Amino acid sequence: MTGATSGLGAHALAQIVAQSNTRVFVGARGSGRTVPEGVEVLPLELASLANVRAFADALTRRLGDTRINLLVLNAGLHGSNAKQRSADGYGLTFAVNHLAHYLLAQLLLPHMAEHSRLVITSSNMHNPPFKRIAPKSLDLQEWAHPTPNGSGAGIRSYTASKLCNMMTALSLARLDEVKVRQINVVAFNPGLTGGVAGRDASALQRAFVKALTRTVFPLIGLFRPEFVMNTPEHSGNMLANVALGAISPPPGRIYVSLVKGEPTFPDPSELARSQEAQDRLWRESAAMLGIE
Repeated sequence: MTGATSGLGAHALAQIVAQSNTRVFVGARGSGRTVPEGVEVLPLELASLANVRAFADALTRRLGDTRINLLVLNAGLHGSNAKQRSADGYGLTFAVNHLAHYLLAQLLLPHMAEHSRLVITSSNMHNPPFKRIAPKSLDLQEWAHPTPNGSGAGIRSYTASKLCNMMTALSLARLDEVKVRQINVVAFNPGLTGGVAGRDASALQRAFVKALTRTVFPLIGLFRPEFVMNTPEHSGNMLANVALGAISPPPGRIYVSLVKGEPTFPDPSELARSQEAQDRLWRESAAMLGIE
């Protein structure tokens, strides 16, 4: 599990590890993380593709012949400016939210058990209420190499990365390997929880998001109920329920979205559903990572 040591992820982790005969590995930055008993923390820097590969190697060595029953890709940033780059030179939000998790899914998929579950945390912001910040097309080079005021910077970098998460989940669900082994792929929208994730959130960003969640988004929620606020505790518990299979989308669907705190199963955005766009994202992401 990524994104398991703070916010909604920490609440989900506590519920997941409480299951009997459960062994949980968490990828996290730094050291000294406080986690429940039964959780092992492995170093993971999502802003470095070499570190992502090292984490996957360390995890598979720990597992030996044991298969992964549940893979939860939850970590993420809430946006970064055009100057903030990953160790590999990519836009930081695109690198952390999309490329790192796309790579983890590719590396760990062969080690997943039959009838296992892969959950990717996306967001209703992959299709935001403000059309000015909504991704209108796949502007992948701009997202990977952002310019000031472009679609790969600021809040637009977040909406773009959440679109990529959604499309990656849809692409994974279409893979023959996933279908044959009956691996359940789910994209989860935890709803707005009022947090600003990631090491790069400034005091100004935190204040801005807090102001939005107290003023603008309650008004939007009157007309778009999927933007009604949830607590991190509630969203984390719902993420755990999705991960553990207590909540599952109907056959043929992969998207679970919290609306007023309750799970719904809507269609992703029109752009996210485009198989041509999904294939392009998959192909160009693989090229950025140097994999086939």
